[in-house]
Amino acid sequence: MRFACATTYFKERNIVQPLRKLLVAAAFTATLVILPAFGGASSLLFANTLCVNPGGTGGCYSSISAAVAAASAYDTISVQAGTYSEDVIVNKPVSIVGVNRASAIVDASGQANGFNIDGLDNPGLANVTITGFTIQNANFEGVVITNATFVNVWGNSVVGNDKSLDVAGGTCPGLPSWETSEGEDCGEGIHLSGVDHSTITSNNVEQNSGGILLSDELAATHDNLISYNSVYDNPYDCGITLASHPPAPTRRLTASPVPGAGNPFGLSHNTIFANVSVHNGTAGPGGAGMGVFDSVPGASNVGNVLVGNVSHDNGHPGIAMHSHTPGQTLTDNIIAGNLLYNNGADGGDAATPGPTGINVYGVSPADGTIVSQNFIKDEQVDVGVNTPTEVLVNLNNLYATGLNYGVDNLGTGNVNATENWWGCPGGPGSNGCSIYNGPNVLVAPWLTTLFTHLGASVLPGQ
Repeated sequence: MRFACATTYFKERNIVQPLRKLLVAAAFTATLVILPAFGGASSLLFANTLCVNPGGTGGCYSSISAAVAAASAYDTISVQAGTYSEDVIVNKPVSIVGVNRASAIVDASGQANGFNIDGLDNPGLANVTITGFTIQNANFEGVVITNATFVNVWGNSVVGNDKSLDVAGGTCPGLPSWETSEGEDCGEGIHLSGVDHSTITSNNVEQNSGGILLSDELAATHDNLISYNSVYDNPYDCGITLASHPPAPTRRLTASPVPGAGNPFGLSHNTIFANVSVHNGTAGPGGAGMGVFDSVPGASNVGNVLVGNVSHDNGHPGIAMHSHTPGQTLTDNIIAGNLLYNNGADGGDAATPGPTGINVYGVSPADGTIVSQNFIKDEQVDVGVNTPTEVLVNLNNLYATGLNYGVDNLGTGNVNATENWWGCPGGPGSNGCSIYNGPNVLVAPWLTTLFTHLGASVLPGQ
């Protein structure tokens, strides 16, 4: 359970582009690729290119799966235009390159997945690339990656998967048992579990149950980069989710869990950078544009960064962070430089009084949370906070007006909301300015001019 949780939108990124230029080098540092396994660099000297076309003519294979079976480590598989009706299981380090995503189509109708990068059954799997495909109609995920490292999935369209979802029943018949909390969404369009040092970039992810999911049922998921993806119109869950789930009931292959029997493995140091998340989670239980969620006691999300994204018109907040029970770890996460507007309210125990840009909710203290340099407008609550610890909310542009709140402290902890722009020079409560609500909110000093970063543009119409 997610707990509330087009390229045509990319033009909006210009609003925060100067910030992104400063942060992109650090973001990509987390995913530098080396050559660690399966023979190392020497194997690359003897790599071959295999070809695939629908007729299997000219010495090519007629299916991608047959080419994978015939390939050696580090080979490239070049896939020509056509529709390939298969579930491609990748069990070795290969690059699978479609001619382009408009004409190389993996149609997984009636099958589990489009691409299954299977480190669960192939321990040590690393150095896999999938690019240039439309991946559609799978029963579960369009792309699922388990217990693997140095994986690149880029330049694909992942469309209309999760076909086994029973929306009314909130179940996904046939879903593998290791997916401990995915019955209500079939694992979403792209799913990483037990994955590290991998890059998911420049994909269109649309019309699945949910968009992109990072979870930890099989092993820790850490040091991944999720960047420049267009994630939209995924109706039943969040656009991009980092969710710490209960561990799989068997097959715990590659890492030790956090202390305590049966605890989740955790997510840490993942970077969610320069994505666009639009109109997700608008049906069923709904979901946020982006979310960082702990589910059960022992769940852990630490040191993740959500920076330079655009999130609007989602069913729940633009960005949500949730810890629902004691004994969870939701610490040192950063939400910075995002553009958020026209999103929905949070629900359940994390409920906000109305449409919300950012909601930080923690039964366990959300220690070390930083909310900074975001542009938030057209929300009833720009930043909502409900956790028994201090949260830093600084250098944001807060545009809530009238009876709406730039900052709403719904809990008992402190909110350091100094040095924000509240919509006018006079500060919160002045004529035409945003206001704040709740106890223990520190607002002075505030910014007397719009926050900009090295000449960054302001919001349109402001």
